[in-house]
Amino acid sequence: MIGLLSRIFIKDRKNTSSACVRRAYGVLCGAFGIILNILLSAAKFFAGTVSGSIAVTADAFNNLTDAAASIVELVGFRLSGNKPDPKHPFGHGRIEYIAGLIVSVVTIVVGFELGKSSVIKIIDKETSSFSAVAVAVLSVSVAVKLYMAYYNYSIGRKISSPAMKAVFYDSLSDCAATSAVLAAMIINRVSGLNIDGYCGCVIALFIMFSGVRSVIETANPLLGTSPSKDLTEKIEKTVMSYPGIFGIHDLIVHDYGPGRVMVSLHVEVRSDAKLMEMHGIVDGIERELQESCGCSAVIHIDPIEVDDELTTALRQSTSDIAASICPGITIHDFRIVSDAGCKKIIFDAVVPFSAPISEKEVKNRFQRELSKIDSDYIAVIDIDRSDGR
Repeated sequence: MIGLLSRIFIKDRKNTSSACVRRAYGVLCGAFGIILNILLSAAKFFAGTVSGSIAVTADAFNNLTDAAASIVELVGFRLSGNKPDPKHPFGHGRIEYIAGLIVSVVTIVVGFELGKSSVIKIIDKETSSFSAVAVAVLSVSVAVKLYMAYYNYSIGRKISSPAMKAVFYDSLSDCAATSAVLAAMIINRVSGLNIDGYCGCVIALFIMFSGVRSVIETANPLLGTSPSKDLTEKIEKTVMSYPGIFGIHDLIVHDYGPGRVMVSLHVEVRSDAKLMEMHGIVDGIERELQESCGCSAVIHIDPIEVDDELTTALRQSTSDIAASICPGITIHDFRIVSDAGCKKIIFDAVVPFSAPISEKEVKNRFQRELSKIDSDYIAVIDIDRSDGR
């Protein structure tokens, strides 16, 4: 159904890199989810009333909040497509992440309320009756929720949407919850054992667990996470393919929402390179990164000595020292400066977050090892941190 609707309502639907196409998919899935959840909620309220099952009634309320979550998803996609303005120069793409976070919080609240209702039913020893209508409604609901999970996962993966991933987890938890309610009703019919309240507690825990997991996944982009390995490798490969570039470091990726990525990085070039020539090369790199990676790039040029034998030898020795201090430590921006009779060795050391050594100790180790080469050497070191990739 969703495939048919996308062919009817979404122009150029295969061009998922387009912001307009992404927004259209999000709005379509949100609207479709609202309709399905309202229908399921109404059917379950009726079935819960007929059977007297607190779990079925709670599941109906769950679908009602799912409809609200679909509204949040729809509004989030609509607002995320708004153009940049003076107060939001990088656009509104992160609204999609916020929408996913709201859906996740709603999922947790639903789980808590279901758990509370189930505990009350256990304490009051309420019973429920078997209803063929309820069984039919719940069976259809499981099938519908499986379908909703499927299309939210497939389309969410296609357009790289954290909001739709949150809805996918929510749909899966709903499917499990409804299946458990259905099983409890059948067990009660066959054996007379009333586990409706206990079943509701288990469902509540499962729903809350799914919500917490979804909160973590949707909050991470808002807090700022390391870029994917595929993206960093593609950026590095693109930059290093240009003539006159000897190295790349200090790569930072700023994610302002799907399709809105800002990149800053440093490139190492010959110290005697012609400025205008290197400026043209860097401009070419920025254009290619925009076209091939969808990144708006800002590149800083770092001049290095490549023909001086002393600098080359000492840079290699310093790299060896870095490896001996802790695997994964690298250096860049290496240069030698003579100042008032002192030989300053200036460089940046990139230390992995996982390195079991303090920044102070890293600097001290570099100084001790370099002084063994020449006691006049003074190390001036800036420490950068990385995830080790």
